[in-house]
Formats: sequence, structure tokens, C-alpha cells
Amino acid sequence: IDIRLKRASKVYQPGETVKGSLVVESNSDLSHSGLFLTLDGLVNMQLSSKSVGIFEAFYNSAKPIQMLSINLEVQKAGKFASGLTTIPFEFPLGSEKSSRHLYDSYHGVFISVQYTIRAELRRGILNKPIIRQLEFIVESSKVEKINDQPLIPFTITPDTLENIREVKTVPDFKISGVLDRAICDIEQPLQGSVTVEHSAKPVKSIELQLVRVETCGCAEGYAKDATEIQNIQIADGDVMRNIAIPIHMVFPRLFTCITTATNNFKIEYEVNIVIVLQDDHLITENFPIKLYRPRK
Repeated sequence: IDIRLKRASKVYQPGETVKGSLVVESNSDLSHSGLFLTLDGLVNMQLSSKSVGIFEAFYNSAKPIQMLSINLEVQKAGKFASGLTTIPFEFPLGSEKSSRHLYDSYHGVFISVQYTIRAELRRGILNKPIIRQLEFIVESSKVEKINDQPLIPFTITPDTLENIREVKTVPDFKISGVLDRAICDIEQPLQGSVTVEHSAKPVKSIELQLVRVETCGCAEGYAKDATEIQNIQIADGDVMRNIAIPIHMVFPRLFTCITTATNNFKIEYEVNIVIVLQDDHLITENFPIKLYRPRK
């Protein structure tokens, strides 16, 4: 049994109709007790190991959030003839005005938002049912495009650093640069540049790190965890001084979604520019960013 969607990209917006077909292939006549189709949209949350025990009540309150649930009996009990049998199906995917909001598809570490179609062919008491599952992607919450955002210049020196014990132990350096925006269209790359103006120690590497900050919570409190999505090396070795090194980072689908805040969970993002010196001194500058999806 196979599930085939008419849209090859498998990407849908709330209010659209998901269309496809179930294909049953059999070498001989196949008796069955019914063919059923289930559509589910779920938000799953879990605590990190460091937070387990702090929020005992979390396990009771953080049940999966059901955004969507549709059950269809596609075919009543009977018999499929040998060969290929194609059964079309379609169902509405909520709407922008429906009471239950559909969040962006997202695969995180402690939070995941998934939409799945599940086909089950039941074959009586003595035989296991044949089950097939397919995930499709929902992209929601489109807003007007934000233009004319100010550039975000930055300068990093030993004096601007935080979370260090003694400034004297940090080698002298000056690094400047710019990011093109803080509120980012998720479908467009983040761009900018970084320049090493001077450094007493040779530079080993310059990296751009995208971090997700996931917050799961309940009445007892909130557990907040930051984890890396991707790390891009934008320079290797002791780079030339006063040369602007370009920054270009694409936001990966599914591992990022629009910035989301609800009563039960939050998904936020940060960008770190990381400079590693030859003596393994690590210099990091942090930039909180927001992701959104503009209307076409």
C-alpha cells in the first residue's frame, strides 16, 4: 500500500485541500476488513535530561497538542482485485480563521510539529494490518513583507566581551562586521560580512552558528534549552586583515520554522559569530533573530 500526494513538494497552507490517492498493489485477490485513512497534526514536547525532576508536573500537562484529526473510511470491507487499485482522497486543511491554529512543520530537539497521513488496511483478526505513513509540510502565518530594515553593525574587542574572568588574559583584537537584518524572511538567506581589523594572535577559524532556543512550559515553570541547528565555517586559517568576509546562511527547512510563541511552548532563534584563535581562545558574539514568512 502506498500514499501518493498530487503535490510533489508536499507543502500546503491552511485553507488548502490536500489531494492524493491510495495505491494498493497485490499479486492476487486480497480480502480485507476495511481501508482507513487518518490525518493527524500534533505538537510533541519533551524535557531535556537536565530538567527532568525539576518539573514533575510537566509530564502530566505537556501532553501532545492535537491541532488536526480527521478519520476516513476509504473502503468498506471487501476484496481488492489482483494488480493495482487506486483510490483518490482529499480533505480540507483547516483555515486561517479556524479555532485551532496550525503551526509550521518543525523538527526540533525538544519540540516537534508534525502532520502525517496514515493509511491502514485491516485484514481480519489473524493477520496484521498493513500500515503506511507519510509526512507532509504545513507553512502558515504569512504576514506582509518587512522592508527597509536597519543594518546591524557590530564591533568585538576584549572590552566588549562578557562572561570572562580577566580581560588581561584575552589577546588584543578588533573584529567588526554587519548583519543585513534581525527580522528575517525564512525563505531568504541571512547575509552580512565580518572583518578582522587586527589580532595579536593568529586566527584559526571563523564560524557562523545558527541556534534554536526551545522553551517548554506549564503552570509549574518553564524549561529553556538552546541547541545548535547548523555551523558554517566562513573562514579557515589566519585571514587577511581589513578584508570583509561575506556571510551567507540559508535557513534549513523543517529544522527551522517561523518564530513561534504560545502558552505551552516557544521556538526562537539566535545567530552566533564565533572566532577561534590559534591558542584556542573562543570569541563569540550573539544576535537574537526573528524568522517570519511573507505573503507572496
